[in-house]
Amino acid sequence: MEERVSKHPGMGTEDTMDSQDLSSKDFRRQLEGYGLTTANILYRRPDHPWLLQTYVWQDYDLCPNFPVLNKFLNFWLEKLEGPLHSVTVAHARLIKPAEIRAVDGEFRLH
Repeated sequence: MEERVSKHPGMGTEDTMDSQDLSSKDFRRQLEGYGLTTANILYRRPDHPWLLQTYVWQDYDLCPNFPVLNKFLNFWLEKLEGPLHSVTVAHARLIKPAEIRAVDGEFRLH
């Protein structure tokens, strides 16, 4: 396995990294089937319950179960005071099969 030495900025220490650490964590997650998930969360203000406020959450997650979003929402329910009103979720896989295929090696425009 290939190793390289990297210097962490501002820390003054040297560390070794193997070649697997060179690829982006987010890119590896996309290859595993994760897609970009955005949740628009409406919640009631604890000090003014009649007032709704919005919070936008975004991370890579797996559709349709959304384990990362559910973990965040469970954290919200357990630790934060603002009761949830509604959650709207949008999800898009960023790496997907090509949508254009060559038929007999030709592309016809007209």
